[in-house]
Amino acid sequence: MYKLLSHNDLDGVGCGILAKLAFGENVKVRYNSISSLNREIEYFLENDEPDTFLFVTDLTPNGDNEKRLNDFYNANGKVQLIDHHKSALHFNDYEWGYILVEDQEGKLTSATSLLYEYLVSNKLLEPTAAVTEFVELVRQYDTWEWEKNGNHQAHSLNSLFYLISMEEFEEKIMERLRTSDHFDFDEFEKKILKMESEKIDRYIRRKKREIVQAKVGDHIAGVVYAETYHSELGNELGKEFPHLDYIAIVIMGGKRISLRTIYDHVDVSEVAGQFGGGGHQKASGCTLTEEAYKLFVLDTFHLSSIPEDAKRNQYNLKQSAFGSFYKNRNNDTFILYSKNDQDWILEKNKIELEETFTSFEDGERFLKRNYEAALVRDDLFVDYLMSEVKKREEA
Repeated sequence: MYKLLSHNDLDGVGCGILAKLAFGENVKVRYNSISSLNREIEYFLENDEPDTFLFVTDLTPNGDNEKRLNDFYNANGKVQLIDHHKSALHFNDYEWGYILVEDQEGKLTSATSLLYEYLVSNKLLEPTAAVTEFVELVRQYDTWEWEKNGNHQAHSLNSLFYLISMEEFEEKIMERLRTSDHFDFDEFEKKILKMESEKIDRYIRRKKREIVQAKVGDHIAGVVYAETYHSELGNELGKEFPHLDYIAIVIMGGKRISLRTIYDHVDVSEVAGQFGGGGHQKASGCTLTEEAYKLFVLDTFHLSSIPEDAKRNQYNLKQSAFGSFYKNRNNDTFILYSKNDQDWILEKNKIELEETFTSFEDGERFLKRNYEAALVRDDLFVDYLMSEVKKREEA
């Protein structure tokens, strides 16, 4: 008999689907949040048959259960933990732990891809084209490679996962993997996925108007409240506001924080680790501890949302030869312009700042991080120019 304890997201459920394909009725699968995993492990150790083989995928236990699982393994050798998070690498010290963040080819892994590799190599599951394609879609979504590769089918798979119940998703996917030569969506799924994509776009547009900016530790973070679409939201907000180091999505209902970054030099797993969480370098999470609540909620709740740049300008444009005109909520005015086609100069209220920048992007990043200014609309830009001309004429 087998038992699988896995995460309750797409990657975790992908592991459950593979386990059921491999073991059929001989496996019991339980999907868990990060916090509920340890209760499940304790229940297993105290109540399940001692000859049951335990798999733990896409999640890792706390210190106490780590020791208990090691004792259980030493007694009967029937434990296998498989994970791909950087914060779990120390489990490689155990014979029953297998943690791999990146394979030999430099490809990021997922729990589903690692379990598939394990099952196939141990001749517990026969590989097929459909299963292989499904596993790769899960991997690309979980590592966010789907966006870089333009693989929207991977994103659609995750959307389908949240559109229907977990039980229905499992049933649909397993039937498809058993009977189809290749993995694809049916026509009805394609229609509802198109509607869902449009819904996500509307949701993200609304959240762009709600995000606030705050200094948290050594980083400038964007903080927003949201209960759904965390991966899509974090990624789009990161691109919309590139001056932010990372996006902190506060999930009040679940009392958690989801952290996302688009940068290689920022490691949000380290941020999450400060509050007892962990995950990937670019995508992590933690519980809303008392300290986290103070930093991300109490200290930011009073802040005004980040002003958005004007979108449909024809004259006041970024990197304009005439300079780009910005304003903040304190009515300070800023002009960012190139002085000699090399250095970029920033003026605040017509006074040149000491800082110079080697690119427009660096200058704008400094401006937004320090002054929260936004590119103004054309009409305000023209009004400003006309007032300046009038002042000069009067002088």
